[in-house]
Amino acid sequence: MKSALTPWLLTAACMLGTGAAAQAADLDAIRDSGTLRVAVANEIPYGYMDLNGEAKGVGPDVAKHIAKALGIAKIEWTTTAFGSLIPGLQADRFDMVAAEMAILPQRCEQVLYSEPNSSYGEGLLVAQGNPKNLHSYESFAQSDSTIAIMAGADQLEILQALNVPADRIVTIANNADAISTVTTGRADGYAATSLTVGELAKKSNGKAEPAHDFKDPVVDGQPVRSWGGFAFSQKSPALRDAVNAELAKLKQTDAWKKIMSDYGFSAEDATQSFERTTAQLCAAG
Repeated sequence: MKSALTPWLLTAACMLGTGAAAQAADLDAIRDSGTLRVAVANEIPYGYMDLNGEAKGVGPDVAKHIAKALGIAKIEWTTTAFGSLIPGLQADRFDMVAAEMAILPQRCEQVLYSEPNSSYGEGLLVAQGNPKNLHSYESFAQSDSTIAIMAGADQLEILQALNVPADRIVTIANNADAISTVTTGRADGYAATSLTVGELAKKSNGKAEPAHDFKDPVVDGQPVRSWGGFAFSQKSPALRDAVNAELAKLKQTDAWKKIMSDYGFSAEDATQSFERTTAQLCAAG
């Protein structure tokens, strides 16, 4: 993985003028205040607050390691809807997003991303017994069944690429509504990552389940897989670069591997997180 301490950054740090000062101001201000403001979307196992008000998930756990390594004593956590994460960064409501948000070209135009921290595949939540016998996203393009997605999630782009008609796509505000959406018949399935679907099924009291024998969506001949990272305002390159440097170190340790496995990520998911760079993901498509 490419080090964040590039020759450009080292050169910029020595430059005089307002441009160079602006590059470093965000990180210096955070260190001076001693507080890093981090947002999550309350989505298990990516980033959420538990019943005791403690931030949990693969994003927050890694963020805690990084903040400590950067000498930042406190993290101020914010929970918001997934679709509000990018606008929140742009409005300076927080400094960093630790929601394992998939790195996508259209998002790269709006925010800065760290290098990937995780990788994960897709899944489908259905009512218990899978009454419509649904096993793929493609099946919604080939029937009159309806599929729900969370507002702002990248499953919309996947479904559009698979030619699922807009009138068969139901948008909900957050993951918490997914169980009732599929069990009341508002939609026949809910598209989300495999880890999210598994967690929702556990919470459904037997009313919903992951679609068994699920077939990963294939777009342009390639199985769909996401790479998640930390997101920052476009005005925060110094913070992004510092996080990248510490993330690269942490990903070489058993501590990082344990965080992945503790939250249900497979060994393959961990390995795949090294297979793409943010530059590649931002340029994809």
